[in-house]
Amino acid sequence: MLKIKNLEVYYGLIKAVRGIDFEVPQGQIISLIGSNGAGKTSTLEAIVGDVKKSGQILYKETDIIKQETHKIVQNGISLVPEGRRVFINLTVEENLKIGAYNNEAYFEEKKEHMYQLFPRLISKKDQLAGTMSGGEQQMLAIARALMSNPKLLMLDEPSMGLAPKIVSEVLDIISNLKKEGLTILLVEQNAYAALAISDYGYILENGSIVLQGNSAELLKDNNIKEKYLGA
Repeated sequence: MLKIKNLEVYYGLIKAVRGIDFEVPQGQIISLIGSNGAGKTSTLEAIVGDVKKSGQILYKETDIIKQETHKIVQNGISLVPEGRRVFINLTVEENLKIGAYNNEAYFEEKKEHMYQLFPRLISKKDQLAGTMSGGEQQMLAIARALMSNPKLLMLDEPSMGLAPKIVSEVLDIISNLKKEGLTILLVEQNAYAALAISDYGYILENGSIVLQGNSAELLKDNNIKEKYLGA
């Protein structure tokens, strides 16, 4: 579904991503893991955002590197940003409505599906997002991204700042989305969490991919355990 070829991302004179290549096959969860500053978020911003970049970003075989963000979203790619970034002064339902801006005809249908996926949100639909817990905000951020009916969902650090029990709940939700047929690109510092639910993983260091492989095999790799899993 997505092929990245020789992608480079620049911030001024700083090269944050250094000519990386990776693929996201349809129907799979692919994880990008690495420490803070490795280039993970920059990679996601390059796929959907207006940053200085070069290379190819092929979505369904079409190069979208020069497409505007709203067009990319309309074509089926949605991002759950780092830090959730829900609209804190709007209600849960208003946040969902903004997520459906290009899919308003199906708002009611999609909204009910979100409440099925995230039952915690039902009782809070009229509550301001800023008054919710971090875990609830993360669920709302994912639900809002899903309202545009994406074919590819990208998540940037969905476990950040959450209690272990909530992290497990969010990861279960991501796994269930894959079962519904969604393709997922997951960016995480929490390497164990990402590899535990993904099909394939890429490890980024200083803007370059230094290792890749089947997620189950990466979990068994002693070097990976020592450097990224704290084992």
